Amino acid sequence: MEFIKLYLDYFIFGTLGFMSFVMVWMIIERYIFYARIKLENYTHPDELNIALTNHLTVLSSIGANAPYIGLLGTVFGILVTFFDLGKAGGNIDPAAIMIGLSLALKATAVGLLVAIPAILFYNALLRKVEVLTARWNQIQAP
Repeated sequence: MEFIKLYLDYFIFGTLGFMSFVMVWMIIERYIFYARIKLENYTHPDELNIALTNHLTVLSSIGANAPYIGLLGTVFGILVTFFDLGKAGGNIDPAAIMIGLSLALKATAVGLLVAIPAILFYNALLRKVEVLTARWNQIQAP
């Protein structure tokens, strides 16, 4: 239990930090790609769709799973708090309970801080895909 207590924050916040880094990287890459795309180079709609939606699954997965990573950190944080309270026996300090629970809940908050922008940018990028696809359809019309 000491291992979890010592390394839980590093694991959860490291994972969420990595997810944030990947999210920002994918967002920047997609916006640069959309700004430079030459729609006239694509001859088939499926080829265009594959190019436009590349990496969007990663962004969607980050948005969908970051809250769960945060929740996992919260659950383990609460388990550690209750374990420490159990070891203390009958000498239970309400302040220790509150501190332990508040520290555990920070993982959920950070998970939400990663997920909300990921979903917002995912939806914005999907809209950009729709616009670019409509422009491609206009180019292809005789």
